[in-house]
Amino acid sequence: MSGHLDYEINKELGECYLFMGELDKAEEYYKKAVSSNGIHPDPYLGLATVAVQRGQLEDAMVMYEKAHKIEPSDKSLSGIGLIRLENGETEEAYSLFTEAITLNPENMVALFSLIRLGHELDRLEDIIPHLEAYLEIDPDKHEVRYSLAGSLVCLDQKDAARAQLEIILEANPNHEAAKEMLEQFQS
Repeated sequence: MSGHLDYEINKELGECYLFMGELDKAEEYYKKAVSSNGIHPDPYLGLATVAVQRGQLEDAMVMYEKAHKIEPSDKSLSGIGLIRLENGETEEAYSLFTEAITLNPENMVALFSLIRLGHELDRLEDIIPHLEAYLEIDPDKHEVRYSLAGSLVCLDQKDAARAQLEIILEANPNHEAAKEMLEQFQS
């Protein structure tokens, strides 16, 4: 039992130090968590985050892959996807973000990365269902609804886009970006 307790304490300390921006201490405690119980992905995800913040993408990839081998998750997929995206591997990144969002429709890293790639790769039609699925979970997330409206505009579905913008403005009449996009339709 003490091994599991050691793991939990070290993992939590790693998370605290990471939150405070103390990367050396975070790394130290994540490594202790790994050595006391190497069967959980969380410390590997933490070590990957430390590596990313240091700009050590190859090291981060190794940690994300270790976490993914232990327990595939939307977090490990998104992390690997971000590194692939950074390396210019857009098709692979797109697939990883799609897989991540399928596992967890609320993964904002994957969702916003898909929005970016949907525009870059001309796959807006493919991302619309993911945006709609998210809005079924959290209909008040105006950033996602605005992204949906923008994607619909690009697809020349202006009536559908207008409907999304009106929902935003009904809830938040001061949403400047939604007002501006709606004014573009009317001019």
